[in-house]
Amino acid sequence: MHLACVLGTRPEAIKLAPVIRAARAAGHRCDILSTGQHREMLRQALDGWGLEPALDLALMRPGQGLSALAAGVLGGLEPWLEQHRPDWVLVQGDTTSAMAGALASFHARLPLAHVEAGLRSGDLDAPFPEEANRSLIARLARLHFAPTAAARAHLRREGVADEAIRVTGNTGVDALLAVAAERPLPPVPLDGARRLVLATAHRRESQDGGLDRLAAALARLAARPGVQLVVALHRNPAAAHPLRRALAGVPGAALLPPLAHRDFVALLCRAALVVTDSGGVQEEAAALGIPVLVAREETDRPGGPAEVVGLDGARLLAAAERVLDAPPAPLRPCLAHGDGRAAGRILRALEAALPRRAARAAGA
Repeated sequence: MHLACVLGTRPEAIKLAPVIRAARAAGHRCDILSTGQHREMLRQALDGWGLEPALDLALMRPGQGLSALAAGVLGGLEPWLEQHRPDWVLVQGDTTSAMAGALASFHARLPLAHVEAGLRSGDLDAPFPEEANRSLIARLARLHFAPTAAARAHLRREGVADEAIRVTGNTGVDALLAVAAERPLPPVPLDGARRLVLATAHRRESQDGGLDRLAAALARLAARPGVQLVVALHRNPAAAHPLRRALAGVPGAALLPPLAHRDFVALLCRAALVVTDSGGVQEEAAALGIPVLVAREETDRPGGPAEVVGLDGARLLAAAERVLDAPPAPLRPCLAHGDGRAAGRILRALEAALPRRAARAAGA
């Protein structure tokens, strides 16, 4: 079986790595087609898993718009797909790379499989452009790998046939548990006498003032006795600048550059609280049983010890203080997002569907 995995961002690389490794371990050819949507961060993630692209479009440009990126993906993938004709094209999640990769697969008349299918917020503007991207991918995919039963229900309501959906769990949890089992050391010294609060923020729809409010709340949180705040910054200056401006020089706060997955997991495993607008980080924290405050107005990944607090500073601080003032309790890992075996389920479904596809082609 020949698989082609289209990816362009760090989260896509992390979440597809377990599938790629499982496919190759089973003797299948599995090529990585990189769009380069996130150049340095993607390279960092691929290196962490020992993966090398068969094709690198290197499309990242300063200030590049979504339409230009999508056009570059379509034009760049077409020759490769036409030449190599893989049995399956895989895309993950809801990035512009995933959406354009799905459309390129459709144009090449190749079967598409969607990893992490069926997430929905119900609002095309949040998350933007991800909500539209994943809905469009669903119209093109032949196999939908839903991480949860709720995601499967979304797809069924949209008319996707039940036999085209597999509930697999989330491959991001596969990657998390694999790294956590190695007990990696944190990238910065941690004070065992203080409780670690780990924060990330990057969402496009929060860059109109929302990140400034979040950063101000984090600065107040860092000033609390007994708290050590570590913020993992995004490479996008529009996301990182509000956090740098509010937190640089604040005692009790450490600002780190974009982290390798292994380093982030090392911090996550030691956190008492996570503040994030990342759906993937929300899932990872839930899998470890760590309380999460979701800095968005709604989440498309319900389940686990997560509380949606939006970007209201007072609301976030009140929720954080409630968690941190409570006596430390044993963590209760949540399996709502996966059990670490999603990649194997995906591979078996792809293998099982392949004979049916070959039979249809022969009959045609």
